[in-house]
Amino acid sequence: MDSKEHWEEVYRSKAPDAVSWYRPHLDTSLRMISEVTLDLSANIIDVGGGESTLVDDLVERGYRNLTVLDMSALALDTTKRRLGVTASHIVWIESDITTAQLPAHRYDVWHDRAVFHFLTESSQRDAYVHLLSKALRPHGHVVIGTFGPAGPARCSGLSVMRYNADSLSAEMGAGFELSTATLEDHRTPAGATQQFLYCCFRKL
Repeated sequence: MDSKEHWEEVYRSKAPDAVSWYRPHLDTSLRMISEVTLDLSANIIDVGGGESTLVDDLVERGYRNLTVLDMSALALDTTKRRLGVTASHIVWIESDITTAQLPAHRYDVWHDRAVFHFLTESSQRDAYVHLLSKALRPHGHVVIGTFGPAGPARCSGLSVMRYNADSLSAEMGAGFELSTATLEDHRTPAGATQQFLYCCFRKL
């Protein structure tokens, strides 16, 4: 089973509020996004947005230029149905983030919660950061949430990476400056606790 088949099966077999990373609202992400831009016309991309409610909350706050990228067509379709007519005002991209074709210097804010830690091969992470560097505007911001040092070693049947602020900064490279880092304990729908690291970087 390749990566796309794996994630389509995950979304096919579980309700949106049953996956381990589910939260009704991504409060930390929303706070960090609002801290880096209050410009409601800012271009924001949610990488691995899938069935996440982040796009709903950004729309409610008045942000107008939103893109949601996910490998799973099923996940994107779920969110489109949930948003109804509002979905027509959002750009939807079905793609693996390591091979996606994104416009250069388009985005003011790049958001990723729970994608980067699934990139266990250095070539995948290099491809991700290369695309990020190309797609983000100069002085744009990256809000990224990964498993922290005490996070799980596996998720959804896959091995994952765990990061602290220093190791995640090293992955981002010299082109990005860390501005904020915080740890958060996420309570899964099944009752387990997962440690997440949230970092905000600025493109130099």
